[in-house]
Amino acid sequence: MTKVLLTADRTLMSDYHHHEFVGFGTCAPPNVIPDWLYSWLFFPPIKTKNGIPVAAPYGLRKVEAQLIKEGIDVLTVDPDHLDKYIDDAEVLGIHVMDPFGLGPASSTFAAVLKKEPFLAKHFRLLLENPIIRRAKRRGLKIIVGGPGVWQFKYKPEFVKEHGIDCIIDGEAEKVVGKIFKAALNNDELPQYYEVSLKETPSLDEIPDIVAPSINGLIEIGRGCPRGCKFCSVTLRPLRWYPYEKIMREISVNLESGYTAHTCLHAEDVMLYGSSNTMPKDEKLIKLHEFVVKKCEGMGWSHCSLAAVAAKPRLFATIAEIIKQKQPWWGAEIGIETGSPELAKKIMPAKAHPFKPEEWPDVVRTGMGLMHDHGLVPACTLIVGCPEETEDDLIKTIELMDDLKDIKSLIVPLYFVPMGRLKDEDWFKCEEITGLYRELLVKCLKHDVRWVYSLIDDSFAGRWYKPFITLLYKLFVRIIEYRCKKAGVPTR
Repeated sequence: MTKVLLTADRTLMSDYHHHEFVGFGTCAPPNVIPDWLYSWLFFPPIKTKNGIPVAAPYGLRKVEAQLIKEGIDVLTVDPDHLDKYIDDAEVLGIHVMDPFGLGPASSTFAAVLKKEPFLAKHFRLLLENPIIRRAKRRGLKIIVGGPGVWQFKYKPEFVKEHGIDCIIDGEAEKVVGKIFKAALNNDELPQYYEVSLKETPSLDEIPDIVAPSINGLIEIGRGCPRGCKFCSVTLRPLRWYPYEKIMREISVNLESGYTAHTCLHAEDVMLYGSSNTMPKDEKLIKLHEFVVKKCEGMGWSHCSLAAVAAKPRLFATIAEIIKQKQPWWGAEIGIETGSPELAKKIMPAKAHPFKPEEWPDVVRTGMGLMHDHGLVPACTLIVGCPEETEDDLIKTIELMDDLKDIKSLIVPLYFVPMGRLKDEDWFKCEEITGLYRELLVKCLKHDVRWVYSLIDDSFAGRWYKPFITLLYKLFVRIIEYRCKKAGVPTR
């Protein structure tokens, strides 16, 4: 029987109706519609066979592949089916993204609605599952890893109360095997293991996934050269996967029959193959030509406005390649601020190859190009950064006016101390008033203007489109109604 199980909470073990960005709904707290319906709309359970999910989070698949490579018998299990396998397990590995809702998106929603976000609730419920607690009493070891592990430093009581034996922070390929083997041997485990720079894996040390990833998400590189002070990813070295590795992982998803689409994941897809902040035309075009021949469609996880604005012809060429198979695609985009002064302080290389003083023009140019060529961005703004002034907020509000005709979603996020700003104070806003309220209302009006057409676009061609789009639109209508009652205009 398998002694090592891997899993994630319900909000992560979902493919979000095959739309990755629908998953942002997990950041919200329980609200105006019943929890069961909200869960089905925003994070429905993934299909399983004998409790084994047809796909799992990409990070969990990487850990699974590494453990298999090191000769450890491991099984990835859906959280609702742990009872089928846990009696024989000695180690349970749990993947986390935002376990306590302290990330920028979820903490913003929680501050506005004054409730625990769904993702935090379901992580807590996973650890409180009676079958896990029973297994823990007989000696089960619990190891946690993933992008959200930094949050455990703020929750030491939770770690102790729920019997978490080891937390791994960082790219774990070179350390995860020895830690799981130590757990199997009942050796003492470090409570918090922070992966050092010398333990960061090279490309050759990163294994290919061996089973499907949710929504066909495939990593094409790690790290980022822009060095924004609020981001932890910039602390890692920049590495790009070779074409062959990317295609092998895409094949894992395609050959399983789970999905014929892929989502290319990097902090800036437009910089694929580059050693600096300028896109490499040949490498980027070749990558997309390979992918479009192999897949029925594709998306991006992230890209930068500066890279798009720096190479408009290249971006147009890439858009033409992608739109051979689909009319549009999405990506997460960081606008963060409309203030050149604040950009210069906290993200001076975000505008490269342009100057930070040109950042608002870079945003307008990049967003315009995206609108013209079929990329629909989900954008973030950071509110409450250290040294932010009223003038900075005014500049961001003015920029929102310039973006009103760009098809997009734009969300303001409260500052969370991460990256080189991890020792700064959290943004605290007991009541949203003044310029903060004005910016929130601007974003809300912008999003309501575009969200209805985006709902239609997202489910175009699906047989169930009339039913599911009606439910999403009804949800938006309820939000609009509640905002109106609270004196917050949405139109």
